[in-house]
Amino acid sequence: MGKKGKEAARERREQRRREVTLLRALPYEPHQRWWDRLAPRAVAVVTGANRGIGFEAARQLALHGLHVVLASRDAAKGQDAAGRILAEAPDGAVVSVESRQLDVADAASVEAFAAWAVETHGGIHVLVNNAGVNFNKGADNSVEFAEQVIKTNYYGTKRMIDTMIPLMKHSPYGARIVNVSSRLGRANGRRNRIGDASLRDRLLKDDCLSEQLVDEMITKFLEQVKQGTWSSNEWPQMYTDYSISKLAVNVYTRLMARRLSDRPEGQKIYINCFCPGWEPPTNGKFFAERCEISF
Repeated sequence: MGKKGKEAARERREQRRREVTLLRALPYEPHQRWWDRLAPRAVAVVTGANRGIGFEAARQLALHGLHVVLASRDAAKGQDAAGRILAEAPDGAVVSVESRQLDVADAASVEAFAAWAVETHGGIHVLVNNAGVNFNKGADNSVEFAEQVIKTNYYGTKRMIDTMIPLMKHSPYGARIVNVSSRLGRANGRRNRIGDASLRDRLLKDDCLSEQLVDEMITKFLEQVKQGTWSSNEWPQMYTDYSISKLAVNVYTRLMARRLSDRPEGQKIYINCFCPGWEPPTNGKFFAERCEISF
C-alpha cells in the first residue's frame, strides 16, 4: 500500500471514529429502552469485562440503567474494574454493577456461575460473550496456543450460550445474546478466507450448518497444526487460529439464531455477533462500526 493509500485508510478510520463518537452521544428513544420497563432491573452479564472492550461494554450497560454482572477470570481484577465503573459514574447516575469470577474455558466455573446467577438474580436478560484470547503474531502458530485460543474463544462462548439460555428471563421484549467476534472470521473474506471451496460453501449455506460441521472443521485444523501441515491446507493465513475460532463463533451464532427463531412470544431470545473493529485490547476504548458483515 502506497503513501496515498495509507493516508486514505487512516482518514477512513478517523471518520469511523468520529461517526461512532456521534452515535454514542445520541440518546436512546424511550421506546428503544425496553429494559427500563422491566422490574426488578434488567440483569446483563458481560464476560471478560475487567478491561478493554468488555469493560467499556459493561460500563455503558450500567450507565444505561441495567444491573451489570462484570465477569472476569481474575476475581481481583474484576473487583477493581467494577469499582472503577462505580467511582467514575457521573453525578446523579444510579449505577448498579457487581463482579463475579468466571473462566469460560472451565466447565465447572461456568456451571458455578450459572447456579449463582439463578440463586442471586433468578436468571439474566442480557449476555455479552466478550471473553477471548489471541496469541498469534502474523501466521505463527503452535499446538498449545491453537488449542487454547479455540477452547476459550469458541468452546467457551458456546458453553456460555448453552448454559445460560435456560436462565434467560422471559419478557415481552425478549432476551439478548451478543457475541463479540471479528471480521477475520469470515469464510469468504477478501484477504482472509477458507481456501477449501467445498467447506466454504457449506459454511455459507444456512441449510448446511450444524455443530458437527463446525466441530469437524476445528478437529481437522488442530490435527494439521500438530502435523505441521496447516499452512499448506488453505486455512486463513492471518492470525490463523484466532480467525478459525471466530469463524466458528460466527457460524454457531447463525445456527443458534435459526434454532431460537421459533420460540413463542414472551420467550424470545435474540442472538447476534459483531466486530468492534481493531483497538488495543487494554486501552478500554469501545469502537464499533454500525454495519452488516457478510460471512
